[in-house]
Parts: sequence; C-alpha cells; structure tokens
Amino acid sequence: MQRYRRVDRERQVVGGNVGGGAVEAHLSTSASGKHAFYTLRLLAASARLLQNRPVRPAILVLLAAACGPAQARTTVAIDVGHFLEEPGATSARGRTELEFNRELALDIESAVLGRGLGAVLIGSDGFMSKLAGRPAAAAGAAFFLSVHHDSVQPHFLETWEYDGVERPFSDRYAGFSLFVSRKSAFVRSSLACASAIGEAMRRAGFSPSLYHADPIPGESKPFADRTNGVHYYDNLVVLKTARTPAVLVEAGVIVNRDEELKVKSEEVRKRIAAAVAAGLERCLGRKDTAPAR
Repeated sequence: MQRYRRVDRERQVVGGNVGGGAVEAHLSTSASGKHAFYTLRLLAASARLLQNRPVRPAILVLLAAACGPAQARTTVAIDVGHFLEEPGATSARGRTELEFNRELALDIESAVLGRGLGAVLIGSDGFMSKLAGRPAAAAGAAFFLSVHHDSVQPHFLETWEYDGVERPFSDRYAGFSLFVSRKSAFVRSSLACASAIGEAMRRAGFSPSLYHADPIPGESKPFADRTNGVHYYDNLVVLKTARTPAVLVEAGVIVNRDEELKVKSEEVRKRIAAAVAAGLERCLGRKDTAPAR
C-alpha cells in the first residue's frame, strides 16, 4: 500500500560566510531551482505538496568540514517537529502542527543564513519518525533547535464549527514557550541560548505563555527563566540526547483561534524567525555558551 510518492529530487543547503564569501552547498536540485517537493498520499486525507530538504548526518558532517571549523561552530540544525504519520497538534481550523512547524523552520533557516550563520534542516520531508535520529542528524552543527507549535491540555478544549466541521479549540492561552533539559550535557549553554531567544522574541513584541508551569496534570514544567518563557523539560528525547546545546521552541498556541491566524501569517512568521535568529546569533557568539559537562 503506497502512502507517499516522491515526485522530485532532494535539495540540501548549508550556508554562511567564511572568509568574507558566502558558502552554499547544494545536492541534486530540481530543474526549476525551487525547493524539492513530495506528493503525500494519505489514505484518509487529500494529497498535499510539501517542500523537502532531508538531512543525512554524514552529509552534514562533510559539509561542515568543507566550510571549515569556524563555520561548523556557527551552524544551526533546525529540526521540523513531528512527522507525517504523527503530525502533532491540530489547529482550531484543522491544520496540522507539522505544516506550521515546517513553514516556520524554513523562515528561521532564511533568517539564520541572513545573519551569516550556517543552517541545515532536519525532518523537513516529514518522514523522520525516530526522535533519537533527529539529534544524531545534527552531528557537526553547533546548535540544535526543534521547532514546534503549541496546544493545551484536553480538558481546556471546547468546540466550534468551522467550514462546516466541528473542531476543538481553546482561546484560554497564547504565547511562546522555550524548553531545555537538565539531562543534557550542555544544559548551561542550552539555557543561555533559550534565554537569548526568549528575550529577542519579547523585544519583537511576542509574549511567553507561562502556563506550562501550572501545577496541573500534563504541565508542571518548572521555570528555568520565567521572564523569557524558558522551562525545564528534562525527558524530552531531542533535548536530553542532543550532542550540542539544544532548545525546543513552541512558537504559538495554534488551538487558540486568534493566535492560529497570527502564526500562520507570513508577516508574523518572519518576525518570529528574525527574533529567533537574533537570539541564536547572540548566544552562539558568547563565550559563556561553551558546553557544560
């Protein structure tokens, strides 16, 4: 039973400035020069086209080496949270979290490259189902950023009708959250970068949600930096097993009807991406983000 059909070739980019010149490595691009696409045929859903730039660890290591030590030290691995068979939360209007994650990850990649850092996407094709494979795919990068969008605990959900379909929603919470793991070998540097990203997002006009610290089932994630919306989430696989400093960002609450529209808009996405890139640039240039073991 065929669920997915590949219809274009792969493309991967690692970019940045080395010795004053831009470095960009391409792998088998499509003839049009656009991002590669996959047709995704799901039994219970209509076909979608998703851009794809999958990451292979060996390729990332080789590209980082080709760019030189300085470039490898400033390459950000950007992980697109979730995958096709488990696409994460569903928004108030029925859109999957995976779609939000991928669009924002692409914008973050562009913003990171625009600041002269290197960037590589992980899980962008939607087929990376093993969580442990995501940090492994970031080998050779300086930082691991997992991109997500948020929901709420089930008992907060209500229903409304949208486009003729009754859908769950909750307007109770809004805002971004950031997570680090105290089980990471790089907890100090992870927290420094999470705080830098959170501060940059606040400066850009975004507010942290804070509700993940509420003492209720499913939450109770203690604050690591309340002001900047950073929590400890010790057992997240992609954070505790990362071989670099690592942060997971929840960019907004997509079951919130107003916030869904905001984070879906290109203008807001690019503002979020610019803030994340600014925070990354700041923290990756600081000496106190050296690995803490």
